[in-house]
Amino acid sequence: MAIFGDLSFAIVLIVLVLAFLASAIKVLREYERAVVFTLGRFSGIKGPGLILVIPVIQQVVRVDLRVRVLDVPSQDVISQDNVSVRVNAVIYFRVVDPEKATIQVENFMQATSELSQTTLRSVLGKHDLDDMLAEREKLNNDIQEILDSQTDVWGIKVANVEIKHVDINESMIRAIARQAEAERERRAKVINAEGEQQAANKLLEAAQILSADPGAMQLRYLATLTTIGSEKNSTIVFPFPTELSSILNTLQKDR
Repeated sequence: MAIFGDLSFAIVLIVLVLAFLASAIKVLREYERAVVFTLGRFSGIKGPGLILVIPVIQQVVRVDLRVRVLDVPSQDVISQDNVSVRVNAVIYFRVVDPEKATIQVENFMQATSELSQTTLRSVLGKHDLDDMLAEREKLNNDIQEILDSQTDVWGIKVANVEIKHVDINESMIRAIARQAEAERERRAKVINAEGEQQAANKLLEAAQILSADPGAMQLRYLATLTTIGSEKNSTIVFPFPTELSSILNTLQKDR
């Protein structure tokens, strides 16, 4: 009986030792860090790899250092020109200081999410709708800078911010389409007017060159007749010199 009693004690002792070792030995992956608390007080950061902690006396909080992707829900935003839009974004961030991420904030994931939503509304509300559609890169950088500065006390680094969608209601889409069409018509009229102006300037230059020598005008008449003749038209119109008309008018007045 004594042998069985000693054997049972040995088995219990071995189980206790194994349980002690299991709770004392921690294996951390390359992207993990352990925030160690000794009797409730912060005592350091350990890892990655094999670490040893004192059971009951020390507690460990694992922190993942990989980049996290946070999908910001769609937010109702009123732009500076009083246009109501729905905007959502995605944020990439990671923990760079496990101590701050564990001690300074209760849940850094939720805190970053809530801060991202308020920052998104605040930044976009200061810009016009055209800026939201055309200046996304600048808006992304502005939001990233604000988030990065505010989450620095939590040990978080915001790596990138991307605005995904800017949803506009149907009436505003039609208004934007009409605006774009009007802009295209305006540009077409301006281009047409510039073309007329350039043509008028060239015609004025040509007239000045031809008027410098009467023979040049006669050669131009002959060139025009040659062009008309090559097209095999049945009717030929001869240009009537304006100088001859002035002479005839002068003769009629003298009579």
